[in-house]
Amino acid sequence: MTQKTRNPAAQVPSSAEVVVIGGGIIGVSTLYHLAKKGVASPVLVERKTIASGTTWHAAGIVGQLRESSGQTELSRYTARLFTELEVETGQATGYKQNGTLHLALSDLRLEQLRRNHDHAGRMGIESHLLGPEGVSALYPHVRTEDVLGGFHVPSNGQVNPLDVTQAMAKGARARGAQILEHTSATRILTRNGRVCGVETDRGVIATEKVLLAGGMWTSRFAAAHGVTVPLHATEHLYIVTE
Repeated sequence: MTQKTRNPAAQVPSSAEVVVIGGGIIGVSTLYHLAKKGVASPVLVERKTIASGTTWHAAGIVGQLRESSGQTELSRYTARLFTELEVETGQATGYKQNGTLHLALSDLRLEQLRRNHDHAGRMGIESHLLGPEGVSALYPHVRTEDVLGGFHVPSNGQVNPLDVTQAMAKGARARGAQILEHTSATRILTRNGRVCGVETDRGVIATEKVLLAGGMWTSRFAAAHGVTVPLHATEHLYIVTE
């Protein structure tokens, strides 16, 4: 399918209760959960194809511990969801519960890992503090001459971001949501200072609720409407081994 090829059956609706702009993992997840919560026929518009932006090459690391209890509960739900999605949709997510290992190379970092361990205990998440020998036993490839300790969470893991996005898209469609690929949002329409629609290159969708989920493109799109979104793209690296 080329960028200009479109499914002739996917007609642009004249109105929608909610319009999501951006078909990466955030946009599709939002669409899925809106449909799951009973929002009638939410619509997502994506200028290319689902997960074609920054989502497809994400590392897909699934961690559960966050700074607050609320964020941690949300992350725990996410880990469960990756398993439940496969059952619900029949679409594999590539979820592997292979655990995560964090290393401390300084006293400050070691103290942080101890705090994380305490937080994990309060949240009912199994975790282990390790000495250098324990780190070597768990992951022999690591040089531990300067390692003060480690923090292991066995229930963490990783997913295939593309597969997860496709599973959520399938689940959203099954609940009545509509996904319009190869459909560019060109402008958010307003009336008396309030949102009244989304203009696309295929027509206008009347709506009072719009969610911007364009990733690194969101700030530019928002700026064109006089809205500042504090997002900045930054390079980061990861290594995939056997």
